[in-house]
Amino acid sequence: MDCQRIEELLRRLHLPRIRETFADSIERCSREETSLADFLGGLLEEEVAAREERRLARLVRQANFPFEKTLEQFDFRRHPEMRRQVFQTYLDASFVREGRAVVLIGPPGLGKTHLSVAVGIHMIQRHGFDVRCVLVQELVNRVMSADARERERILRPYSRCQLLILDELGYLVPEPGTGPILYELISQRYEKRGTIITSNKSLTEWGKVFQDAALAGAIVDRLMHHGDVYYLKGQSYRLKDKHLPPPGSGGEEAA
Repeated sequence: MDCQRIEELLRRLHLPRIRETFADSIERCSREETSLADFLGGLLEEEVAAREERRLARLVRQANFPFEKTLEQFDFRRHPEMRRQVFQTYLDASFVREGRAVVLIGPPGLGKTHLSVAVGIHMIQRHGFDVRCVLVQELVNRVMSADARERERILRPYSRCQLLILDELGYLVPEPGTGPILYELISQRYEKRGTIITSNKSLTEWGKVFQDAALAGAIVDRLMHHGDVYYLKGQSYRLKDKHLPPPGSGGEEAA
């Protein structure tokens, strides 16, 4: 059978990696006198590896991370309130499978989103989990502008994914329906799937964020039952190399 016919059959069988490499593999097999079993096994291993690589790449795109970061790139020396050894426990699959939660709180620029994304990417690359990352305000706006049926469709991927990252809770003045939407989402995930939330507001301020202290309490209760909260401190990474004038010196630019 000629190579053209083999390539045609591989295309029909949807084996793109083997189709790319089989000609070189045949030549190498002939040169090295490789057994037929080793030759076939090598081709199949390459195809499986390529499919897994494509699957993980698709999961990373689907997660919609704002950027790609790893835990190794995070400078724990700037945050003595956090210990690398402790935070690395959130990279274990049990964090997701046990439906645990982490809330990262602090001013902008301290690496809350970095840490969240690092955990998310690890969960995809190491465990193949379905991860979603979304700005809270963006999600709320989409849900608020949809009818009941569309609302369910929008929320479904976020309620069912194995790890959900809700980013920037409280950064903007929330819509009145923010609290009920997040309560619904957190309740559906409670004790079933992993959740990470970043916010610039302390847990005690969430009542003001949601404009409902009781609702905020119910959300916090579910998150903290199997979860942890970290308060990050320090100077923004984005400003660490800037020489800003002290407040009140008259050197600030007008807002």
